[in-house]
Amino acid sequence: MYIYYLVLFLLSLVFTGIYAVMWRKRFDVFFTLVFTFIPIVNMGYVLLIDADNIGTAITAQKIIYLGGCYQLLFAFLAITQMCRIKLGRLLKALLILFTSAIYLSVLSIGHLKLFYDTIEYTPHRHLNVTKFGVMHDVFIAVLAMYFAATVGVLIYCRIKKPDVPNRIILLMFLPEAASVACFAADRILNAGMETLPAAYCFGQVMYLLIVREMCMYDIADSCIDSLVRTGSTGLVSFDNEYVYLGCNETAEKMLPELAGLAVDTPVDMTPLKDSVLIWLRDFVLDNSRDTVYFHRDDMVYLVKISHIYNGRRKRGYQLNITDDTANQKYIELINKYNEDLAAEVEEKTAHIAQMHDKLILGMAAMIESRDNSTGGHIMRTSDVVKFLCAEMMKQDVPRVDQKFCNAVIKAAPMHDLGKIAVDDAILRKPGKLTDEEYEKMKSHAAEGARIVHEILKGTDDDYFRHIAENVAHYHHERWDGTGYPEGLAGEQIPLEARIMAVADVYDTLVSKRVYKEGLSFEEADRIIMGDMGKHFDKWIEPFYVSARPLIEHYYLSQKT
Repeated sequence: MYIYYLVLFLLSLVFTGIYAVMWRKRFDVFFTLVFTFIPIVNMGYVLLIDADNIGTAITAQKIIYLGGCYQLLFAFLAITQMCRIKLGRLLKALLILFTSAIYLSVLSIGHLKLFYDTIEYTPHRHLNVTKFGVMHDVFIAVLAMYFAATVGVLIYCRIKKPDVPNRIILLMFLPEAASVACFAADRILNAGMETLPAAYCFGQVMYLLIVREMCMYDIADSCIDSLVRTGSTGLVSFDNEYVYLGCNETAEKMLPELAGLAVDTPVDMTPLKDSVLIWLRDFVLDNSRDTVYFHRDDMVYLVKISHIYNGRRKRGYQLNITDDTANQKYIELINKYNEDLAAEVEEKTAHIAQMHDKLILGMAAMIESRDNSTGGHIMRTSDVVKFLCAEMMKQDVPRVDQKFCNAVIKAAPMHDLGKIAVDDAILRKPGKLTDEEYEKMKSHAAEGARIVHEILKGTDDDYFRHIAENVAHYHHERWDGTGYPEGLAGEQIPLEARIMAVADVYDTLVSKRVYKEGLSFEEADRIIMGDMGKHFDKWIEPFYVSARPLIEHYYLSQKT
């Protein structure tokens, strides 16, 4: 039996330690006293069974009666506090004094016959009381009174106080019933091994569950109390299982479905399942989805969803609801104004961009008119670039997207802007250029990049400006590194310039000049294919081959 009592004593210490970890300032003092007394009482049972003389046994019995005298009283006072039934300080003080008077009679055991009249003692056994004193009868009557009062309070709460959760009422009743039942059984059966210490431990478990619920319900209540003072914020709380915990009056006005809704009702069993339940589940899946707007009549309400915490643990969810109607109307007005303004700006910007593009094309056409070509070179090369990019887009090339293609096509007419700095005598010379003249001709690439930079440096599209500068600067570079102006090779040459090089050379081959006739498509194709991997990037070859029929058809249409 010693092991039995020792284990129960240690368990009661563990449960008290758990309560100490969970303790918060808002916890009722009588709950704390219950958890304080139970380990002391269970220690008394250990001392009693271990006693080897009557004096030690009587002392242990006096310790045990701390629980008998005070346990039901403290539980009763804690329950009335939880159920928000005000007893008043004077009444509480009188009950404590009355109970303490009974315990003073317990302390007289061994000296007076007020509590125990006649005692028989056997070492390492419980005291055998053959005759009880009058105060013992009072003690029994007080226990019955406290138990009856506790049951009465719980019944009253069940009927009259729907704001007290049913499971809390059940959890409060079970330890009281277990303690009284075990006390009566021990007295009637006199089996030698007391069950009351086990009932005390069971009571601690129930009280821990109550405390756990208190952490959640009290937080919700405190939040409601603080927010209801403003008169403009609605608050609704739910536990982790989407069970309704409570709300304030403001919330009921904003969500009439809350009116008359009993606590502990699952949301999916209420009209809120098509709104609030969806909001909560969305929030659980993604905590960033903590803001919801809903319309009711002509009003717009803003709902902010957050967690209810007990320390660091998430115990439920809280909805803060505010009237956002005025703000939303203001935002709607601002948005409409911004949309109108944006549309107007977009229209004017597009017009300016169109004028800018036409100006650049006009410059390119003017420069082309100084060259010894028959004209149309800038437009034809732009179209060939378009055909090549289209084939790349068809084959889903990772390095080529729609933005890139649009920029290269738009930049193509600007590739020879640098020729504006080349002397007419060189541009229009019908024969072969001298080495000195050729060097001057080659300068148009770098000069073109500079001109493009100056023209576009005031625009916001840095991406296009970069593409256009590369097209003008590097379209005469060669894959094998023998091109100009910088002798770049391979991947050092920007992709946009490599594409432009194919279009530029192809048009030069098939077009008529004052110093030569245009080559046939077959001859031009043979030269282009032969230079793949030398002049041109061989990676472009399959796209060129795919686009070739379209390119040839295009040039045929240009001759008609």
